[in-house]
Amino acid sequence: MIKAIIFDIGGVIIRTEDHSSRRQWEKKLGLAEWESETIVFNSEMGQKAQSGAITDAELWTWVGQRLNLNGSELAAFRAGFWAGDVLDSGLVDFIRRLKETGYQTAVISNATDNLQNALTHQFKIADAFDLIVGSATEKVMKPDPRIYQRTLARLGRQPAEAVFIDDFAHNIQAAQELGMATIHFKPVTNVPTALATLGVMPIEYQEKSNVS
Repeated sequence: MIKAIIFDIGGVIIRTEDHSSRRQWEKKLGLAEWESETIVFNSEMGQKAQSGAITDAELWTWVGQRLNLNGSELAAFRAGFWAGDVLDSGLVDFIRRLKETGYQTAVISNATDNLQNALTHQFKIADAFDLIVGSATEKVMKPDPRIYQRTLARLGRQPAEAVFIDDFAHNIQAAQELGMATIHFKPVTNVPTALATLGVMPIEYQEKSNVS
């Protein structure tokens, strides 16, 4: 029986739905299309930030140097980079109802050391989760099985008691290999429906199901 639902953040709960600002900055800076994502996320320094080898602040200092942007220009680029990100408030409401029903809710995210601060103060959703596990803090990134194992241990759950939701296939495969149920998230995924097929639903959904 599923007792814990573990979510990825980027690409699932917070999604980049408008890439226009990033494309505009790339044109302004003479970068190739999608190169800004490569610099921030997938460069050597981006990976170091997500694995905890450097801080979020150090990453953005390097980005400024890499793009030859001064303080105000870098701040504008940084704001523009994140401008298209949208919080799925409906999904967060559903997660809160799961938690209120008695399910454990958690996060496993490949993120810089700013994750907890962002979820607490910027997006104000940290309270929706019993546990937040970030790769920079753990110094281990998905799909390394250790980050899943640590999360399960802290929740006090066996793999068969948890479902993991992520938008990257390799992260999903790693969870499956440990024995966890999974949902490979895509923009068309209806999370409540997908979880219901695994027997997971908050009380009001259970009541609706019983009535129908």
